[in-house]
This record gives sequence, structure tokens and C-alpha cells, in this order.
Amino acid sequence: MRNLFDELTFILQRFSLASFVDLALVTLLIFAGLLFIRNTRAMVLLRGFLLLYILISLFTAVFELPAFSWLVRNSVPAILVAIPVIFAPEIRRVLERFGRASTILSGRSSRQGAARDVIESLAHAAIRLSERRFGALIVLQRLDSLEEYVETGIAMGAQVTPELLLQIFYPNTPLHDGAAIIAGDRIIGASCVMPLSSSGVLSEGAGRRMGLRHRAALGTSEVSDAVALVVSEETGAISVAFGGRIIQRLGRERLEGVLRAFYRPVESESVLERFLARYLPFLLPEPPEDAEA
Repeated sequence: MRNLFDELTFILQRFSLASFVDLALVTLLIFAGLLFIRNTRAMVLLRGFLLLYILISLFTAVFELPAFSWLVRNSVPAILVAIPVIFAPEIRRVLERFGRASTILSGRSSRQGAARDVIESLAHAAIRLSERRFGALIVLQRLDSLEEYVETGIAMGAQVTPELLLQIFYPNTPLHDGAAIIAGDRIIGASCVMPLSSSGVLSEGAGRRMGLRHRAALGTSEVSDAVALVVSEETGAISVAFGGRIIQRLGRERLEGVLRAFYRPVESESVLERFLARYLPFLLPEPPEDAEA
């Protein structure tokens, strides 16, 4: 105990402002990394690696095992090489977000009046789709470009109207299977293939009854700052996904409130708000309590 106290005293005596900055930067990097992989399979793998490392360290510290210790030490370089391969999707996602960081300052502008009209059209269309039990997935582009997903479907340039959305998602029509992507007040793509979520958010409870549309909506919200609206084909329930979260069972008024909270015109947001919406969405104000599932 005396030795431990002496070591702590020695460390504190050598602690300086540069040491504090150094520790703060390391802590910030680790925190940012954990934020990017939260609710993903990578987090499960990371916990497994850490648990295995702790167990092996304790095992080698308690018992004198020269051969096993040598094997563990020489396996570390191979593990370090394997980590980028195992976490390739998460690393790619982080690099893409930082590569598009310039749009935080220069993002696309959108008029408030046009955004209000789009929200009203979406709410009206969602209610009519829900009443008819027509499944639908509608993605609203914000700062992150969704051009790569538009290319997987049929390019369009039509104005957003409830009638057109009903026609797109009418069962057994050529465009009903897939997502409709909206940018500004235009539908820029239909029948688009969106990324599926692998976070496990929908793997428990009521989420087990949800299909590919909900997984695609959640996956889209995980890889971009887009807002995804889903109408269930089985139950007619309306849901909205944003920032890796999903809000379920929305009525007309609550749907409009959630869309207004998440799909704000870019020009009305400050630089700080755009940064939070892209990287730390959970720090933004929550939607009204009656909008939560």
C-alpha cells in the first residue's frame, strides 16, 4: 500500500498542463470512437475483446506460464492487424462522416415554407397509406447526400404531393418496393435500396414483429443524418427513425411534430445545431413526450 501511495505521489508531481491536455485528447478520441460504434455489432465485439484481454492478463499474472505468455505477446500484432478488418464497416462510416464534414458549414439551404409544405404532404400521405395498409418507406435527405442510394432505384424529380406518394407505394406497382427519397421539395428517387440496421435495436420486444422497412429506416438513420418515415404494411402503424432511434405509433399531429423537430430547414440551424444533428443527435432536444413510443 505504501508503494502504491508513493507511485501515485510521483505521478502527481510530474503531472503538468501538457499531461492534462494529452489525457483529455485520448479520452475524447476514445469517447468519440465509442459513440460511433454504439448500438452496433462492433460494440459487442469490442466488449468481447476487452473481456478476453482482462481474463488472459489475470490468468498470466496469477500463474507462471512462460509458453502461454509468449504466445499471447506474439499474437498481439496479428490482433492489431485483424481489428481494422473486423471493424471495416464502422471505420468506413467514420471516415465518410469526417470526409463530409465541410457540409456542416456549407450545407444545403431549404426554405421554411417549402419544408412546411413537405411535412404537411408527408403527414397527409402517411395517414392515407396507414388507413389503406400500404407499406411505405420515405427518406428525407438533410445534410448527408443520399445520391449513392438514389442510384440503386429510379431517378425522379417530381414535386412532393400526397397523391404521388400514394401512387408510388400502391401495392404491386413497379416503384412500391423500396424507398422514396426526398430532397428539398422534390422526390429525387423511388424504389431505392437502403442499408439495413445491424444494431440490434429491433431485435427485442415489439421490434421482432418489424420487417425490412423498419430495419432499412433505422439503418439509414445510423449511416446518415436523414429522417426516415415508415408505414407498416401489416398494422398500418407509422414510425419515424432518426439518429439511430425509432419512434413508433405516431398519429397525424404527433407525426407532424416529430418531423418538424427533426427535419428542420438547414438555413435556420446554427453551426452548433448542425454539428450536433450529425455527430451527437442524442444531445438535441427530445421531441414532445406524447410522440415517444
